[in-house]
Amino acid sequence: PFSRIRILKRLSRRPMSVKELAHAATIDAPAATVAVNDLEDRGLVVREIDPANRRCKIVSLTEQGYAVVRKIDAIDDPAPDVFAALGDAELKQLQEILRKLRA
Repeated sequence: PFSRIRILKRLSRRPMSVKELAHAATIDAPAATVAVNDLEDRGLVVREIDPANRRCKIVSLTEQGYAVVRKIDAIDDPAPDVFAALGDAELKQLQEILRKLRA
């Protein structure tokens, strides 16, 4: 599911707690826990005790998880045809808007 891909992509940037991951993936904490359980069962992530806070667990990608992210990144994902209606200046403006939203 796309929600799992989104979580894998977020974790490829850095390990996170489930709470941080839920926020980064814009899902609620219970959904993040279900997703992490699924990804852990598939061998794509691992949970480890946070050395800074032993009550918290940090989720990180396994080597297999990084391999899946590399496969995802290698897929050509062209823009929908509707974007062909935009000129170069409009596309640059859209890129800037999207860059701000990601930040």
